Amino acid sequence: MSDQELFYLLALLKVDGVGDIMAKKLLTHCGNAESVFKAKLNQIAAIDGVGSSLLKKIHDKSIFEKANEELEFIKSNNINVSFFQDENYPDRLKHCIDSPVLIFSSGNINLKNRKLISIVGTRQITSYGSEFCKKLIEDLVPLDPVIVSGFAYGVDIAAHQFAVENNLQTIGVLAHGLNQIYPKMHKKYVAKMEENGGFMTEFWSTSSPDKENFVRRNRIVAGMTEATIVIESADKGGSLITANLANDYNRDVFAVPGRVTDKYSQGCNNLIKTQKANVLTSAADLIYILNWDVESKSKAVQKQLFVELEPEEQKVYDFLLKNGKEILDFIALQCDFPIYKISGILLNMELKGVIRPLPGKLFEAI
Repeated sequence: MSDQELFYLLALLKVDGVGDIMAKKLLTHCGNAESVFKAKLNQIAAIDGVGSSLLKKIHDKSIFEKANEELEFIKSNNINVSFFQDENYPDRLKHCIDSPVLIFSSGNINLKNRKLISIVGTRQITSYGSEFCKKLIEDLVPLDPVIVSGFAYGVDIAAHQFAVENNLQTIGVLAHGLNQIYPKMHKKYVAKMEENGGFMTEFWSTSSPDKENFVRRNRIVAGMTEATIVIESADKGGSLITANLANDYNRDVFAVPGRVTDKYSQGCNNLIKTQKANVLTSAADLIYILNWDVESKSKAVQKQLFVELEPEEQKVYDFLLKNGKEILDFIALQCDFPIYKISGILLNMELKGVIRPLPGKLFEAI
C-alpha cells in the first residue's frame, strides 16, 4: 500500500474508541480510511455504533501527528505492514471478526501455502514438557510447518528454539511494538528467528508490554493457525486463554496429557476432560486429526523397488507385513518401542511410502 493509504489507516486506528471491529465498519461504509475523515458527519453517524462522542474524536487533529510519527518509524526500520484485506495477511486470521486491521512484522516470513500451528504453555516448563515439545517438532519436520508462539518464557521460547534447530520457520507474536524485545533476555534469539521467520505484532512502537496486551496477542496466535497445541499448563494461565480463543474461532486444539498430580498438567488434563482439546501423545495424532496430506509428501520421495529402511523401520515394516493392520499402541508393544519413539518411526515410514495410516490410529504396510 502507499504511504498515504497507510498514514490514514494509522490515523483511523489512533482514534479513541475505534477498535478493529469499528474500523472495519467504517472502512466498509466509506471505502477507505482517507474517505472516513473526509466524509460528512451524517454519513458517519449512520453507521451502527457511531455516537456523537466518536464523531468528535474522528476530527481530533492530534491523531495525524501520532500517525505520522508511527509511519516514520515503520519506514526507517523497514517494517512490513499487512492490511487485513491484503494477500500477505495471515489467511485464517482474516476470518476472525476481531482480527487486527494492520499487522506489523519483521524478518523473513512466508505464509503462502504453509501449515501453521501454534505451540503454547506454561512459563514454568518442566523436563517432561520440554522433551515432548522437542520430539513433536522433530517428528513434524518432514511436513515443514510454521511454528507460531508468543516468545514468552517456558514453552513459547522452547518451541521457537526447537523450530530454529530443525530449520523450520517460526514466528513470535509480540505483545508490544517492534522497537523492543520482551523479555529482554530473549534478545539473543532474535537474529536466528528472523533468518527463517520473524516477529508479528499489532502494537505500535509506542506500546509497552502491558498485561492486557498479552490477551490481545493471544487471539492472533490462536486465529492465524490451524491448530493450537498446549504442551503444559497449570489450572489457570495464558495458554488456556489461547486455547479457548482457538475454540471460539473453530480451530482444532490439542493438549498433552500428564499425571493428575502434576501441577503443570492440570490445565491440559482439564481441557481434555471438558472436551475442549484433543489428546496429543505424538505427531501422528496431530497429522491424523488435521488430515494433513502426508501421502502427497511421499510422492516426492516416490516409493522405489528397494526402499532404504533404518533397522527400526525394517522391524516395524516386517511386523506389519506379517500381521496386517495394527493399532499404534500394539505396534509399539510388539516391536518393543516406547510410544513417543514409534510415532516418529511410523511418520518417517509414511514419508518413504512403505506404510499408510488408517482411521483409528491403525497402520498397514503398502
